[in-house]
Amino acid sequence: MEKQSGHIHDGGAWAAILAGGIGCASIGILVDLAEASKTFSAKLALSSSVGDLSGKTTYGIACWLAAWAILHLLWRRRDLAAPGRIAAVTVVLLIIAMIAAFPPFFGLFSNG
Repeated sequence: MEKQSGHIHDGGAWAAILAGGIGCASIGILVDLAEASKTFSAKLALSSSVGDLSGKTTYGIACWLAAWAILHLLWRRRDLAAPGRIAAVTVVLLIIAMIAAFPPFFGLFSNG
């Protein structure tokens, strides 16, 4: 957040909030994709002792950081007119993440 004339813009904070939702949803989606494809799962295994979880978390964190950096650069000097929409989108992304990473759900995609 940048302070100008005693005013603090809220865009940077909303960028962090939305980026958190994007990062969580990306991990959930990676869980489902890894469950659906053994080939994709094997490519996610950045560490043989950890398995595909190492890639799911690494790439999920990369998505979060990239989203945060981009959104922060775009919004850091702005006051967002509709923060309620951003909050709603973030909640939807968090719900998607929870459903996608829920074992009975990702088990539907299991190919073995």
